[in-house]
Amino acid sequence: MNKVILMGRLTRDPEVRYSQGETATAVARYSLAVNRRFKRAGEPDADFFNCVAFGRAAEFAERYLRQGTKIVIAGRLQTGSYTNRDGVRVNTIDIIVEEQDFAESKAASGASNNSYQASPAPSPSADIGDGFMNIPDGIDEELPFS
Repeated sequence: MNKVILMGRLTRDPEVRYSQGETATAVARYSLAVNRRFKRAGEPDADFFNCVAFGRAAEFAERYLRQGTKIVIAGRLQTGSYTNRDGVRVNTIDIIVEEQDFAESKAASGASNNSYQASPAPSPSADIGDGFMNIPDGIDEELPFS
């Protein structure tokens, strides 16, 4: 099984190109900075991953994602290689994006240039401050889980 799930911030705006041929397909490339949970002195605080999205996922990235946006992606690793101008073989690892979603609200990110419109937030009285709602008393029997 080849499955990767990452949460981080875009290091730059997505670069989107369209394939050639009868049906042009959008291809978006962006880099994701993922903070390391445990940090050691003298080591980097984050890892950087190159991500590639195709089709509708690429169009979504082009329209809504900007540098600094915090997202969660799920996808697969894909390895490759090429020979650079100096004749040296370079190995690559890309994350092929299968799913992507926002990891914080527009207000929390402070991204005022993003045109994404989130669904209405719950009433302030129900908000406990971390993005979750309190479940009202007395409806435990109606919930599909325990």
